Amino acid sequence: MKVLAPLLIVGVAYVMQAAETQRHMIVIDPDHSHAAAVFARQIPDVSNVVHVYAPPGQGVTAFLDSLSAFNRRSQNPTSWQIESHITPDFLSLVSKEPRGNIAVITGPNNLKIDRILASLRAGQNVIVDKPWIINRNEFAKLEEALTTAEHNHLAFYDGMTERFNLVYQIQRELMQDASVFGRPLTGTPENPAVELENIHSLIKYSRGKVNLRPPAFLDVRQQGEAIADVGTHLVDLEMCTLFPDRAIDYKSDVKILKAAHSPIFLTLPEFTRLTGEKAWPAFLKGAVHDDRLEYDCNSKALYTLRGIYTSISDRWEYESAGALTDTYLVLYRGTRSTIRVRQSKLENYVAEIDVIPNAGENVAALTAALQHRLKQLSGAFPNLTLQNNGKAIRVSIAAEDRARGGSMFARLVERFLSYVRDPASIPAWEKPNMLAKYYITTTAVALAGKSQ
Repeated sequence: MKVLAPLLIVGVAYVMQAAETQRHMIVIDPDHSHAAAVFARQIPDVSNVVHVYAPPGQGVTAFLDSLSAFNRRSQNPTSWQIESHITPDFLSLVSKEPRGNIAVITGPNNLKIDRILASLRAGQNVIVDKPWIINRNEFAKLEEALTTAEHNHLAFYDGMTERFNLVYQIQRELMQDASVFGRPLTGTPENPAVELENIHSLIKYSRGKVNLRPPAFLDVRQQGEAIADVGTHLVDLEMCTLFPDRAIDYKSDVKILKAAHSPIFLTLPEFTRLTGEKAWPAFLKGAVHDDRLEYDCNSKALYTLRGIYTSISDRWEYESAGALTDTYLVLYRGTRSTIRVRQSKLENYVAEIDVIPNAGENVAALTAALQHRLKQLSGAFPNLTLQNNGKAIRVSIAAEDRARGGSMFARLVERFLSYVRDPASIPAWEKPNMLAKYYITTTAVALAGKSQ
Protein backbone atom coordinates (compact mmCIF):
# COMPACT_ATOMS: atom_id res chain seq x y z
CA MET A 1 0.00 0.00 0.00
CA LYS A 2 2.85 2.36 0.79
CA VAL A 3 4.29 1.65 -2.66
CA LEU A 4 1.00 1.86 -4.57
CA ALA A 5 -0.16 5.18 -3.13
CA PRO A 6 2.62 7.29 -4.70
CA LEU A 7 2.13 5.44 -8.00
CA LEU A 8 -1.59 6.17 -7.86
CA ILE A 9 -0.92 9.86 -7.26
CA VAL A 10 1.52 9.98 -10.18
CA GLY A 11 -0.96 8.11 -12.35
CA VAL A 12 -3.78 10.50 -11.56
CA ALA A 13 -1.50 13.48 -12.18
CA TYR A 14 -0.48 12.01 -15.52
CA VAL A 15 -4.09 11.44 -16.59
CA MET A 16 -5.01 14.99 -15.59
CA GLN A 17 -2.03 16.39 -17.46
CA ALA A 18 -2.83 14.29 -20.53
CA ALA A 19 -6.45 15.44 -20.51
CA GLU A 20 -5.27 19.04 -20.33
CA THR A 21 -2.82 18.70 -23.22
CA GLN A 22 -5.45 16.94 -25.35
CA ARG A 23 -7.84 19.90 -25.12
CA HIS A 24 -7.77 21.90 -28.31
CA MET A 25 -9.61 24.70 -30.06
CA ILE A 26 -12.22 23.86 -32.69
CA VAL A 27 -12.82 26.86 -34.95
CA ILE A 28 -16.15 26.71 -36.77
CA ASP A 29 -16.64 28.84 -39.90
CA PRO A 30 -14.38 31.78 -38.92
CA ASP A 31 -16.13 34.28 -41.20
CA HIS A 32 -15.29 37.27 -38.96
CA SER A 33 -12.03 38.89 -37.85
CA HIS A 34 -12.97 38.30 -34.20
CA ALA A 35 -12.17 34.60 -34.68
CA ALA A 36 -8.54 35.46 -35.35
CA ALA A 37 -8.46 37.88 -32.41
CA VAL A 38 -8.94 34.92 -30.06
CA PHE A 39 -5.58 33.57 -31.24
CA ALA A 40 -3.59 36.82 -31.24
CA ARG A 41 -1.39 35.40 -28.51
CA GLN A 42 -0.63 31.88 -27.35
CA ILE A 43 -3.32 30.43 -25.09
CA PRO A 44 -2.09 28.68 -21.92
CA ASP A 45 -3.14 25.09 -21.19
CA VAL A 46 -4.47 24.57 -24.73
CA SER A 47 -2.88 22.60 -27.54
CA ASN A 48 -1.17 24.67 -30.22
CA VAL A 49 -2.93 22.55 -32.85
CA VAL A 50 -6.03 24.42 -34.03
CA HIS A 51 -8.75 22.39 -35.74
CA VAL A 52 -10.45 24.54 -38.39
CA TYR A 53 -13.79 23.54 -39.91
CA ALA A 54 -15.19 25.82 -42.58
CA PRO A 55 -16.49 26.08 -46.13
CA PRO A 56 -14.06 27.43 -48.73
CA GLY A 57 -14.12 31.21 -48.96
CA GLN A 58 -12.48 34.49 -48.05
CA GLY A 59 -13.51 34.20 -44.38
CA VAL A 60 -11.46 31.09 -43.60
CA THR A 61 -8.64 32.30 -45.87
CA ALA A 62 -8.38 35.55 -43.91
CA PHE A 63 -8.43 33.60 -40.64
CA LEU A 64 -5.59 31.31 -41.71
CA ASP A 65 -3.59 34.27 -43.02
CA SER A 66 -3.98 36.02 -39.65
CA LEU A 67 -2.73 33.00 -37.69
CA SER A 68 0.21 32.69 -40.06
CA ALA A 69 1.03 36.37 -39.48
CA PHE A 70 0.87 35.84 -35.69
CA ASN A 71 3.37 32.99 -36.06
CA ARG A 72 5.78 35.08 -38.19
CA ARG A 73 5.82 38.32 -36.20
CA SER A 74 9.08 39.28 -34.53
CA GLN A 75 7.63 40.13 -31.09
CA ASN A 76 5.75 37.50 -29.10
CA PRO A 77 5.22 35.13 -32.04
CA THR A 78 2.69 32.35 -31.63
CA SER A 79 3.22 28.72 -32.66
CA TRP A 80 -0.17 27.68 -34.00
CA GLN A 81 -0.39 24.58 -36.14
CA ILE A 82 -3.45 24.15 -38.31
CA GLU A 83 -5.44 21.00 -38.88
CA SER A 84 -7.72 22.07 -41.73
CA HIS A 85 -11.10 20.66 -42.70
CA ILE A 86 -12.06 23.07 -45.49
CA THR A 87 -15.08 21.57 -47.22
CA PRO A 88 -18.73 22.41 -47.84
CA ASP A 89 -19.57 19.43 -45.61
CA PHE A 90 -17.54 20.78 -42.66
CA LEU A 91 -20.38 20.54 -40.12
CA SER A 92 -20.65 16.76 -40.44
CA LEU A 93 -16.93 16.50 -39.67
CA VAL A 94 -17.17 18.73 -36.59
CA SER A 95 -19.57 16.25 -35.00
CA LYS A 96 -16.79 13.64 -34.91
CA GLU A 97 -14.61 15.73 -32.58
CA PRO A 98 -14.02 14.15 -29.14
CA ARG A 99 -15.88 15.68 -26.21
CA GLY A 100 -14.39 18.22 -23.83
CA ASN A 101 -12.66 20.53 -26.28
CA ILE A 102 -13.41 24.20 -27.03
CA ALA A 103 -15.53 25.39 -29.94
CA VAL A 104 -14.86 28.92 -31.20
CA ILE A 105 -17.95 30.07 -33.07
CA THR A 106 -18.18 33.19 -35.22
CA GLY A 107 -19.61 33.10 -38.73
CA PRO A 108 -23.11 34.09 -39.84
CA ASN A 109 -25.22 35.36 -36.95
CA ASN A 110 -28.41 33.67 -38.12
CA LEU A 111 -26.69 30.25 -37.97
CA LYS A 112 -24.91 30.67 -34.64
CA ILE A 113 -27.48 29.36 -32.20
CA ASP A 114 -27.89 26.06 -34.08
CA ARG A 115 -24.10 25.61 -34.14
CA ILE A 116 -23.88 26.52 -30.46
CA LEU A 117 -26.56 23.97 -29.61
CA ALA A 118 -24.89 21.27 -31.71
CA SER A 119 -21.53 21.93 -30.06
CA LEU A 120 -22.95 21.83 -26.54
CA ARG A 121 -24.90 18.65 -27.26
CA ALA A 122 -21.64 17.14 -28.55
CA GLY A 123 -19.97 17.94 -25.23
CA GLN A 124 -17.89 20.93 -26.32
CA ASN A 125 -17.30 24.09 -24.32
CA VAL A 126 -18.19 27.15 -26.40
CA ILE A 127 -16.86 30.67 -26.71
CA VAL A 128 -18.98 32.64 -29.15
CA ASP A 129 -18.64 36.00 -30.84
CA LYS A 130 -21.76 38.05 -30.25
CA PRO A 131 -24.62 37.83 -30.96
CA TRP A 132 -25.91 34.38 -30.08
CA ILE A 133 -29.35 35.17 -31.55
CA ILE A 134 -30.75 38.00 -33.69
CA ASN A 135 -34.47 37.15 -33.81
CA ARG A 136 -37.11 36.76 -31.12
CA ASN A 137 -38.15 33.36 -32.49
CA GLU A 138 -34.71 31.97 -31.58
CA PHE A 139 -35.12 32.76 -27.90
CA ALA A 140 -36.26 29.24 -26.96
CA LYS A 141 -33.07 27.83 -28.54
CA LEU A 142 -31.01 30.24 -26.45
CA GLU A 143 -32.72 29.00 -23.30
CA GLU A 144 -32.10 25.40 -24.37
CA ALA A 145 -28.41 26.10 -25.10
CA LEU A 146 -27.78 27.61 -21.67
CA THR A 147 -29.65 24.78 -19.95
CA THR A 148 -27.70 22.18 -21.94
CA ALA A 149 -24.40 23.77 -20.91
CA GLU A 150 -25.49 23.81 -17.29
CA HIS A 151 -26.66 20.19 -17.26
CA ASN A 152 -23.54 18.93 -19.06
CA HIS A 153 -21.16 20.98 -16.86
CA LEU A 154 -19.78 22.84 -19.86
CA ALA A 155 -18.39 26.34 -20.03
CA PHE A 156 -20.06 28.95 -22.24
CA TYR A 157 -19.10 32.56 -22.84
CA ASP A 158 -20.48 35.39 -24.90
CA GLY A 159 -17.91 37.65 -26.59
CA MET A 160 -18.54 40.67 -24.36
CA THR A 161 -15.08 42.18 -24.73
CA GLU A 162 -16.19 45.60 -23.44
CA ARG A 163 -16.49 44.11 -19.94
CA PHE A 164 -12.68 44.09 -19.97
CA ASN A 165 -12.37 47.67 -21.15
CA LEU A 166 -10.50 49.63 -18.48
CA VAL A 167 -12.63 52.74 -19.03
CA TYR A 168 -15.94 51.00 -18.37
CA GLN A 169 -14.49 49.20 -15.37
CA ILE A 170 -13.53 52.55 -13.83
CA GLN A 171 -16.96 53.99 -14.66
CA ARG A 172 -18.62 51.10 -12.84
CA GLU A 173 -16.42 51.57 -9.76
CA LEU A 174 -17.22 55.29 -9.58
CA MET A 175 -20.93 54.58 -9.78
CA GLN A 176 -20.78 52.34 -6.72
CA ASP A 177 -19.70 55.35 -4.62
CA ALA A 178 -22.76 57.16 -3.27
CA SER A 179 -20.70 60.27 -2.44
CA VAL A 180 -19.72 60.59 -6.12
CA PHE A 181 -22.71 59.28 -8.05
CA GLY A 182 -25.47 59.12 -5.47
CA ARG A 183 -28.27 56.72 -6.39
CA PRO A 184 -29.30 55.90 -9.97
CA LEU A 185 -32.13 58.12 -11.16
CA THR A 186 -35.22 56.52 -12.64
CA GLY A 187 -35.68 59.06 -15.43
CA THR A 188 -38.71 59.43 -17.67
CA PRO A 189 -39.59 58.40 -21.23
CA GLU A 190 -38.76 61.96 -22.32
CA ASN A 191 -35.53 62.16 -20.30
CA PRO A 192 -34.13 58.65 -19.76
CA ALA A 193 -31.68 58.15 -16.92
CA VAL A 194 -29.45 55.99 -19.11
CA GLU A 195 -28.28 56.79 -22.64
CA LEU A 196 -26.49 54.18 -24.72
CA GLU A 197 -25.28 55.02 -28.21
CA ASN A 198 -22.77 53.75 -30.73
CA ILE A 199 -21.91 54.40 -34.36
CA HIS A 200 -19.91 51.74 -36.17
CA SER A 201 -18.04 52.07 -39.44
CA LEU A 202 -18.57 49.39 -42.07
CA ILE A 203 -15.18 50.21 -43.56
CA LYS A 204 -12.38 48.97 -41.31
CA TYR A 205 -8.74 48.26 -42.04
CA SER A 206 -6.50 45.30 -41.28
CA ARG A 207 -2.77 45.64 -41.97
CA GLY A 208 -3.38 48.62 -44.26
CA LYS A 209 -6.11 47.02 -46.37
CA VAL A 210 -9.89 47.22 -46.20
CA ASN A 211 -11.11 44.42 -43.98
CA LEU A 212 -13.51 42.70 -46.38
CA ARG A 213 -16.86 41.76 -44.95
CA PRO A 214 -18.88 38.83 -46.30
CA PRO A 215 -21.84 39.94 -48.46
CA ALA A 216 -24.17 38.32 -45.93
CA PHE A 217 -23.10 41.01 -43.45
CA LEU A 218 -25.28 43.43 -45.43
CA ASP A 219 -28.37 41.23 -45.06
CA VAL A 220 -30.17 41.96 -41.78
CA ARG A 221 -31.89 38.57 -42.03
CA GLN A 222 -28.46 36.97 -41.66
CA GLN A 223 -26.46 39.57 -39.72
CA GLY A 224 -29.22 41.21 -37.70
CA GLU A 225 -30.08 44.83 -37.16
CA ALA A 226 -27.57 46.96 -35.26
CA ILE A 227 -29.26 46.62 -31.86
CA ALA A 228 -29.28 42.82 -32.19
CA ASP A 229 -25.60 42.76 -33.16
CA VAL A 230 -23.34 45.52 -31.81
CA GLY A 231 -26.07 46.65 -29.40
CA THR A 232 -25.45 43.59 -27.25
CA HIS A 233 -22.33 45.29 -25.86
CA LEU A 234 -24.29 48.33 -24.66
CA VAL A 235 -27.06 46.32 -23.02
CA ASP A 236 -24.50 44.07 -21.33
CA LEU A 237 -22.57 47.09 -20.04
CA GLU A 238 -25.70 48.61 -18.54
CA MET A 239 -26.57 45.46 -16.60
CA CYS A 240 -22.99 44.97 -15.38
CA THR A 241 -22.69 48.64 -14.35
CA LEU A 242 -26.03 49.37 -12.72
CA PHE A 243 -26.46 45.93 -11.16
CA PRO A 244 -23.00 44.34 -10.92
CA ASP A 245 -22.96 40.61 -10.18
CA ARG A 246 -26.74 40.55 -9.83
CA ALA A 247 -29.21 38.52 -11.85
CA ILE A 248 -31.73 40.23 -14.12
CA ASP A 249 -35.04 38.46 -14.71
CA TYR A 250 -36.24 39.38 -18.19
CA LYS A 251 -39.82 38.46 -17.29
CA SER A 252 -40.13 40.91 -14.40
CA ASP A 253 -37.19 43.35 -14.67
CA VAL A 254 -37.42 44.41 -18.32
CA LYS A 255 -40.09 46.27 -20.30
CA ILE A 256 -39.61 47.30 -23.93
CA LEU A 257 -41.63 50.47 -24.54
CA LYS A 258 -40.92 51.37 -28.17
CA ALA A 259 -38.45 50.71 -30.96
CA ALA A 260 -37.73 51.76 -34.54
CA HIS A 261 -35.26 51.09 -37.32
CA SER A 262 -34.01 52.96 -40.40
CA PRO A 263 -31.73 52.26 -43.39
CA ILE A 264 -28.49 53.49 -44.90
CA PHE A 265 -27.89 53.20 -48.66
CA LEU A 266 -24.87 51.73 -50.47
CA THR A 267 -23.95 52.02 -54.15
CA LEU A 268 -22.54 49.04 -56.00
CA PRO A 269 -18.97 50.49 -56.00
CA GLU A 270 -19.24 50.96 -52.22
CA PHE A 271 -20.51 47.40 -51.85
CA THR A 272 -17.62 46.12 -53.98
CA ARG A 273 -15.05 47.99 -51.91
CA LEU A 274 -16.55 46.58 -48.73
CA THR A 275 -17.05 42.95 -49.80
CA GLY A 276 -14.88 42.38 -52.88
CA GLU A 277 -17.99 41.26 -54.80
CA LYS A 278 -18.66 42.95 -58.16
CA ALA A 279 -22.39 42.23 -58.37
CA TRP A 280 -25.33 42.15 -55.99
CA PRO A 281 -25.85 38.61 -54.63
CA ALA A 282 -29.25 37.05 -55.23
CA PHE A 283 -30.21 37.15 -51.54
CA LEU A 284 -29.85 40.97 -51.49
CA LYS A 285 -31.65 41.85 -54.72
CA GLY A 286 -34.97 42.40 -52.97
CA ALA A 287 -33.33 45.23 -51.01
CA VAL A 288 -31.71 46.85 -54.09
CA HIS A 289 -33.59 49.81 -55.60
CA ASP A 290 -32.18 52.01 -58.39
CA ASP A 291 -28.90 50.12 -58.03
CA ARG A 292 -28.55 51.09 -54.36
CA LEU A 293 -28.73 48.67 -51.45
CA GLU A 294 -31.20 49.65 -48.74
CA TYR A 295 -29.44 48.33 -45.64
CA ASP A 296 -32.15 48.57 -42.97
CA CYS A 297 -29.78 48.15 -40.07
CA ASN A 298 -30.00 51.15 -37.72
CA SER A 299 -31.93 50.74 -34.49
CA LYS A 300 -33.19 52.68 -31.51
CA ALA A 301 -35.33 51.67 -28.57
CA LEU A 302 -36.68 52.81 -25.23
CA TYR A 303 -36.99 50.33 -22.38
CA THR A 304 -36.90 50.08 -18.61
CA LEU A 305 -34.46 47.94 -16.64
CA ARG A 306 -35.70 47.47 -13.08
CA GLY A 307 -37.72 50.64 -13.58
CA ILE A 308 -34.83 52.73 -14.93
CA TYR A 309 -35.63 54.35 -18.29
CA THR A 310 -33.01 53.64 -20.93
CA SER A 311 -32.64 54.92 -24.49
CA ILE A 312 -30.41 52.99 -26.86
CA SER A 313 -29.29 53.90 -30.36
CA ASP A 314 -27.14 51.66 -32.56
CA ARG A 315 -26.08 52.81 -36.01
CA TRP A 316 -23.89 51.79 -38.91
CA GLU A 317 -22.19 54.24 -41.24
CA TYR A 318 -20.44 53.27 -44.44
CA GLU A 319 -17.27 55.13 -43.49
CA SER A 320 -17.10 57.11 -40.27
CA ALA A 321 -16.30 60.79 -40.71
CA GLY A 322 -12.97 61.96 -39.32
CA ALA A 323 -11.66 58.56 -38.30
CA LEU A 324 -12.25 54.92 -39.06
CA THR A 325 -13.11 54.38 -35.42
CA ASP A 326 -16.38 53.53 -33.70
CA THR A 327 -18.03 56.10 -31.44
CA TYR A 328 -19.63 55.31 -28.09
CA LEU A 329 -21.73 57.03 -25.45
CA VAL A 330 -22.51 55.25 -22.17
CA LEU A 331 -24.13 57.68 -19.74
CA TYR A 332 -25.80 57.22 -16.34
CA ARG A 333 -27.61 59.92 -14.35
CA GLY A 334 -27.45 59.79 -10.55
CA THR A 335 -28.73 61.93 -7.70
CA ARG A 336 -25.33 63.66 -7.33
CA SER A 337 -23.77 63.48 -10.78
CA THR A 338 -23.91 62.11 -14.29
CA ILE A 339 -21.06 59.74 -15.12
CA ARG A 340 -20.37 59.57 -18.83
CA VAL A 341 -18.03 57.59 -21.04
CA ARG A 342 -17.83 59.10 -24.50
CA GLN A 343 -15.65 58.22 -27.47
CA SER A 344 -16.18 60.66 -30.33
CA LYS A 345 -14.50 63.35 -32.39
CA LEU A 346 -14.62 65.60 -29.29
CA GLU A 347 -12.29 63.16 -27.50
CA ASN A 348 -10.19 62.40 -30.60
CA TYR A 349 -11.88 59.00 -30.65
CA VAL A 350 -10.39 57.99 -27.31
CA ALA A 351 -12.87 56.86 -24.65
CA GLU A 352 -12.91 59.36 -21.79
CA ILE A 353 -14.71 59.42 -18.41
CA ASP A 354 -16.42 62.63 -17.29
CA VAL A 355 -18.16 63.20 -13.96
CA ILE A 356 -20.72 65.98 -14.48
CA PRO A 357 -22.00 67.50 -11.21
CA ASN A 358 -25.76 67.98 -10.95
CA ALA A 359 -27.13 71.52 -10.75
CA GLY A 360 -26.79 72.83 -7.20
CA GLU A 361 -24.26 70.16 -6.24
CA ASN A 362 -21.28 71.24 -4.13
CA VAL A 363 -18.53 70.82 -6.74
CA ALA A 364 -15.68 71.08 -4.21
CA ALA A 365 -17.20 68.34 -2.05
CA LEU A 366 -17.87 66.17 -5.07
CA THR A 367 -14.29 66.63 -6.29
CA ALA A 368 -12.93 65.70 -2.85
CA ALA A 369 -15.12 62.58 -2.82
CA LEU A 370 -13.90 61.70 -6.30
CA GLN A 371 -10.25 62.14 -5.28
CA HIS A 372 -10.84 59.89 -2.27
CA ARG A 373 -12.40 57.25 -4.49
CA LEU A 374 -9.50 57.34 -6.95
CA LYS A 375 -7.09 56.83 -4.06
CA GLN A 376 -9.06 53.76 -3.02
CA LEU A 377 -8.87 52.44 -6.58
CA SER A 378 -5.16 53.18 -7.04
CA GLY A 379 -4.14 49.57 -6.51
CA ALA A 380 -6.20 48.34 -9.47
CA PHE A 381 -6.17 51.59 -11.45
CA PRO A 382 -2.96 53.57 -10.77
CA ASN A 383 -2.09 57.01 -12.15
CA LEU A 384 -5.67 58.32 -12.43
CA THR A 385 -5.87 62.10 -12.23
CA LEU A 386 -8.61 64.74 -12.37
CA GLN A 387 -9.11 67.72 -14.68
CA ASN A 388 -11.95 70.18 -14.03
CA ASN A 389 -12.97 72.15 -17.11
CA GLY A 390 -15.76 74.01 -15.35
CA LYS A 391 -18.57 71.83 -16.70
CA ALA A 392 -17.25 68.38 -15.97
CA ILE A 393 -14.50 66.65 -14.02
CA ARG A 394 -12.52 64.39 -16.31
CA VAL A 395 -10.91 61.24 -14.93
CA SER A 396 -7.71 61.11 -16.96
CA ILE A 397 -6.14 57.75 -17.70
CA ALA A 398 -2.47 57.52 -18.64
CA ALA A 399 -1.74 55.95 -22.01
CA GLU A 400 0.42 53.26 -20.45
CA ASP A 401 -2.44 52.26 -18.16
CA ARG A 402 -4.84 51.95 -21.10
CA ALA A 403 -2.46 49.43 -22.64
CA ARG A 404 -1.86 47.58 -19.39
CA GLY A 405 -3.16 44.03 -19.19
CA GLY A 406 -3.12 43.19 -22.88
CA SER A 407 -6.01 43.04 -25.31
CA MET A 408 -9.63 42.71 -24.24
CA PHE A 409 -9.89 39.54 -26.32
CA ALA A 410 -6.95 37.98 -24.47
CA ARG A 411 -8.54 38.76 -21.11
CA LEU A 412 -11.90 37.43 -22.28
CA VAL A 413 -10.27 34.15 -23.37
CA GLU A 414 -8.40 33.93 -20.08
CA ARG A 415 -11.64 34.31 -18.10
CA PHE A 416 -13.40 31.75 -20.28
CA LEU A 417 -10.60 29.20 -19.79
CA SER A 418 -11.00 29.53 -16.03
CA TYR A 419 -14.63 28.46 -16.55
CA VAL A 420 -13.54 25.56 -18.78
CA ARG A 421 -11.30 24.31 -15.98
CA ASP A 422 -14.08 24.76 -13.43
CA PRO A 423 -17.59 25.15 -14.92
CA ALA A 424 -19.00 25.51 -11.41
CA SER A 425 -17.19 28.86 -11.17
CA ILE A 426 -19.42 30.45 -13.82
CA PRO A 427 -21.31 33.19 -11.92
CA ALA A 428 -24.96 32.39 -11.21
CA TRP A 429 -26.02 35.65 -12.87
CA GLU A 430 -24.48 34.85 -16.26
CA LYS A 431 -27.36 32.68 -17.49
CA PRO A 432 -30.28 34.96 -16.52
CA ASN A 433 -28.41 38.03 -17.74
CA MET A 434 -27.70 36.39 -21.09
CA LEU A 435 -31.42 35.78 -21.41
CA ALA A 436 -32.25 39.35 -20.36
CA LYS A 437 -29.74 40.85 -22.79
CA TYR A 438 -31.04 38.96 -25.79
CA TYR A 439 -34.64 39.46 -24.74
CA ILE A 440 -34.03 43.23 -24.91
CA THR A 441 -32.26 43.20 -28.27
CA THR A 442 -34.51 40.76 -30.11
CA THR A 443 -37.77 42.13 -28.68
CA ALA A 444 -36.69 45.61 -29.81
CA VAL A 445 -36.09 44.26 -33.32
CA ALA A 446 -39.54 42.63 -33.37
CA LEU A 447 -41.25 45.77 -32.06
CA ALA A 448 -39.43 47.97 -34.60
CA GLY A 449 -40.70 45.73 -37.41
CA LYS A 450 -44.27 46.05 -36.21
CA SER A 451 -44.03 49.84 -35.91
CA GLN A 452 -43.24 50.39 -39.60
